Amino acid sequence: MKKLLMGFFALSFFTGCAPVISQNLLDQVDPHITFADLKNDPVAQKGKTILLGGVIVRTTAEREGTLLEIYQTEIDRSGEPVFLDRSKGRFLAYYQGFLDSAIWQKGRKVTVAGTVEGEKTGRVGDMLYHYPYLRVREIHLWEERTYPSYQDPWYPWGPPWWGWDPWWDPFRYPYWAPYPRFRHRHR
Repeated sequence: MKKLLMGFFALSFFTGCAPVISQNLLDQVDPHITFADLKNDPVAQKGKTILLGGVIVRTTAEREGTLLEIYQTEIDRSGEPVFLDRSKGRFLAYYQGFLDSAIWQKGRKVTVAGTVEGEKTGRVGDMLYHYPYLRVREIHLWEERTYPSYQDPWYPWGPPWWGWDPWWDPFRYPYWAPYPRFRHRHR
């Protein structure tokens, strides 16, 4: 029983960080191509397979497929986009098939493995923009996560019936901690 339990925990540990793109396709990805290289000269990278992550800006259904405009972000070991407030630019990903824009909507995180097809020119506002253009081989839409808010409505003053607490320990209950629910006045 102990071996079975240990095997279950080991399996859950290793599958928790498993990449979302198939290993066969990951073996074909060129790890030396950075997004900066792709953005500077997408024609030179044409035909190469790359792995990118980012956040959807716009989804456009076309006759033969779906075009995703994505702003690039870094990805972690499992391929999930991280540091969503930092980007080196945008790219276009063309998916052969229909992706519903109600699901694949603005603000959703995606990971794309695709073949570089070159460059397309479009507009971002009034500015002319040169997008690196990929043909999607595999794509993963990350589920939306919601986190509970631990911000109490009385912060930073605390509820009116609480006064200053001389025994409040900032090292035991730092200002960002979810416990205690109502924070004391720290002044």
